[in-house]
Amino acid sequence: MKQHKSIQHPIISIVVFLFFVLFMFPFGMVILNSAKTSKEIINNAMGMPESWGQLFTNVKAIFTNESVNYISAFFDSSVITIITLAVIVVFSSMCAWVLVRNDNSVSRIVFMLFVMVMVIPFQVLMYPMVRWMRIMGEVMHLPLLGTMRGIVFAYLGFGCPLSIFVFHGFIKNIPYELEEAATIDGCPYGTIFFRIVFPLLQPIIITVLILNGIWIWNDYLLPLLVLSSNGAVQTLPLAITVFAGSYLKQWDLILTSTLIAMLPVIILYLFAQRYIIKGMVDGSIK
Repeated sequence: MKQHKSIQHPIISIVVFLFFVLFMFPFGMVILNSAKTSKEIINNAMGMPESWGQLFTNVKAIFTNESVNYISAFFDSSVITIITLAVIVVFSSMCAWVLVRNDNSVSRIVFMLFVMVMVIPFQVLMYPMVRWMRIMGEVMHLPLLGTMRGIVFAYLGFGCPLSIFVFHGFIKNIPYELEEAATIDGCPYGTIFFRIVFPLLQPIIITVLILNGIWIWNDYLLPLLVLSSNGAVQTLPLAITVFAGSYLKQWDLILTSTLIAMLPVIILYLFAQRYIIKGMVDGSIK
């Protein structure tokens, strides 16, 4: 048995290493080709760059490009991501708390509806969502298409089901006696949630922030539908597509701008990765 385990351990290590190389290969190619010109990429995409200084030349070309305001797109992406994450965390945690503490048939049905929404493909909802937003602008004079409020509202709808599901499992672990004691002391429901329950949700809040933040920051299709590729508000994925024209694709600028867009998410993940697994495990156990 011991000999079998000693043989199995190197095999598992080799398999894990191969998977690591497989998943890191695209990222390595982006870094490698970000330091090349378009001609070098087309001629030899797998080769080493002639000069790593080309990377800084590409970065300068991106920020000085007249066809795209990369700094403005970076700012818009940051604002959209921060506002959306704040709204998702507050609304999802409040909703999950109410569903957990009101354990009846209605709350269980509502919770199952949120779970069912998670399996609906986004492609099914694309056209109805855009049409509904257009109707809201025409009938109620509340423009959503092409606005920051519209994209935040859309992300709220698509991000809440998973967040409620995660919060729901975590809140079950919080002793109800803490809330009973606060109720006896005369605390209103709002105070109980924000002063007692919400601070205890810190591990799972970080998990929700990372999972939704990575998706929102990198998303392309939803901003394309709500904001359009040439609107006043642009996210980084939309800005990057400017370098890919119908007749000319500037691969050096595409890959370099992609690398710049990935850096904030990578840094965030490296500092907060331990909270993801911890929060998911804590939220999966009643």
